Amino acid sequence: MAQQEDVFKKLVSHSKEYGFVFQSSEIYDGLSAVYDYGQNGVELKNNIKKYWWDSMVLLHENVVGIDSAIFMHPTIWKASGHVDAFNDPLIDNKDSKKRYRADVLIEDQLAKYDDKINKEVEKAAKKFGDDFNEDEFRSTNKRVLDNQAKRVALHERFAQALNDSNLDELRQIIVDEEIVCPISGTKNWTEVRQFNLMFSTDMGSTAEGAMKVFLRPETAQGIFVNYLNVQKTGRMKIPFGIAQIGKAFRNEIVARQFIFRMREFEQMEMQFFVRPGEELKWFDLWKQTRLKWHKALGLGDQKYRFHDHDKLAHYANAATDIEFQMPFGFKEVEGIHSRTDFDLSSHEEYSGKKLQYFDPELNKSYVPYVIETSIGVDRMFLSVMAAAYTEEKLENGETRVVLKLPAPLAPVKVAVMPLTKKDGMPEKAREIIDDLKFDVKCQYDEKDSIGKRYRRQDAIGTPFCVTVDHQTLQDNTVTIRHRDTMQQERVAIDQLRSIIVDYVSLRNLLKKIKED
Repeated sequence: MAQQEDVFKKLVSHSKEYGFVFQSSEIYDGLSAVYDYGQNGVELKNNIKKYWWDSMVLLHENVVGIDSAIFMHPTIWKASGHVDAFNDPLIDNKDSKKRYRADVLIEDQLAKYDDKINKEVEKAAKKFGDDFNEDEFRSTNKRVLDNQAKRVALHERFAQALNDSNLDELRQIIVDEEIVCPISGTKNWTEVRQFNLMFSTDMGSTAEGAMKVFLRPETAQGIFVNYLNVQKTGRMKIPFGIAQIGKAFRNEIVARQFIFRMREFEQMEMQFFVRPGEELKWFDLWKQTRLKWHKALGLGDQKYRFHDHDKLAHYANAATDIEFQMPFGFKEVEGIHSRTDFDLSSHEEYSGKKLQYFDPELNKSYVPYVIETSIGVDRMFLSVMAAAYTEEKLENGETRVVLKLPAPLAPVKVAVMPLTKKDGMPEKAREIIDDLKFDVKCQYDEKDSIGKRYRRQDAIGTPFCVTVDHQTLQDNTVTIRHRDTMQQERVAIDQLRSIIVDYVSLRNLLKKIKED
């Protein structure tokens, strides 16, 4: 675990050093849990968004996009339940004066039981070598079984307390499990209380006439209130989906783990409208489709898992998360929810407007049910960076840091480098960039030794480096170097575009999703 935390620290520092992520307002000592994306970060982020958007609206004829406003009528948040129910259970440690989410403290305790079990298994695996039978060990070893029993009991109690919204029981679990404050090391806890996460502001020209509005805590409601507009103007037939990428805002008290949990973040959401009674079929289908989208990136299939919810939101009849193995454990990057007809029915009630769909096949009107897929852009960014960050020992004893980013997502696709700054090499390198820049993001680099330049490009994840040398001027060939293998080959300049553009195309990822 300590080793993983070390990797995470390196990743945070690498993100800053190479222009991926900066602390917001850093020259004023920063703003807690708010971050800015640098010159390489914004390219990677835009490529992730493009991959998601195209996977939704290009690959599905019945999915279209919108871009709704951040400010919305305040009654929307009453109808959606956010005014009354969008709360986190908070607890303070009286000695450190630090505030925590009670549910997160208990989840961390569950993870500790998992760690204890895994350590026992690892220890035994080392001891018995090839003769080790993991399944048998897990089902017979006393220490493993004891920890497993404690974990199951805690999990059942925790799930019950969450479902009952029983704040006293959440506190009692923390007391009974002897959970201590990570800062003070004491168990001196306050009561647990609810805290609403929405930011509010005033809209209007005078203090008396101002209307209290909220910064949206999610992008989904902008889709629901436009459902009828899109359905009618697009002549959409059910089933159909509406996709949106946009900023959302939550006043997170426990914001931590870099860009994993922020106060200002970006979501990619698609709401898919279906016939009542068919929602669970579509829920399963979108679960598999979304997992394929993640796995197509090639970050490692074993790094993903589904995690079904212990506590279903008041509007859901099925919910699961796609979790990714971050350096700090498996964490949610995407949620898939069957939201029933809660949202549209609620907006019908509060607005007084009919939001039904007339189904010509069934010859009747109904309020559609909804399947939601919701993914955090920033969490996705972090998972891609975490999986890509690699430290490699080379044959000469040196270490290179390389970001093994999926090529279509890489901020820069090719760096073109003249071997020296003379003999017409820089001019030739510029010619190559002028040809490629309409298709891919290029970078020109002539500073330092060629080895140092390669390392710089490795560190930002550039898939290809092209070197112009003396031979180039004679026969119009260049050296192309591949990031992951460091292999170099000689190719004709007029072959470059097809080699590079084909390899880095999003088309490759999109085709993987459609393959059965």
